[in-house]
Amino acid sequence: MPVEVILKTKIEGLGSEADIVSVKPGYARNFLLPKDFAAPATQATKRQVEELKRKRAEREAAELNQAQELSGKLGKLKLVFVLEAGEGQEKSFGSVTNLDIATKLKEAGYDIDRKKIDLPKPIKDTGEHEVTVKLGSDIQAKLNVTVNHPAPKEVPGAEAVDAKGGKKPYKGKKSEAKQD
Repeated sequence: MPVEVILKTKIEGLGSEADIVSVKPGYARNFLLPKDFAAPATQATKRQVEELKRKRAEREAAELNQAQELSGKLGKLKLVFVLEAGEGQEKSFGSVTNLDIATKLKEAGYDIDRKKIDLPKPIKDTGEHEVTVKLGSDIQAKLNVTVNHPAPKEVPGAEAVDAKGGKKPYKGKKSEAKQD
């Protein structure tokens, strides 16, 4: 038999403040009520819902404003990753995941959870990619991610080897059968 409670804080997957929800009695008794996340839905507490709705509207407006501001900043940001790859290949040996992007964002001063970065599969191809970051209920930011290969390393003395005719190719071991 479900119990009706009024939420005091936003709980993921259940509701926001001032919502009247039906939950199982054990969940209400053992988790929501002792941690002061909810109050039993009685006639007296239903009157207090108006104050909770006002607080909810203020919080949602602040979150919306903050998410829009962050969306504008992330739209201008460009992240660059350098991955090793074979010569002449577009595919990289490694990949760029949402955890890598979240780490780069943290280094840039943005604390965004990796679960909010919408990356269906890791990026393995070089070039520019557009990644979506979910910042709020309706706000999404587009983030530019560039994947490059490292510049080829110049080996000192490589030109001298080429000038002399290059190295001899590796022939491998000769497989001669010894006969006694």
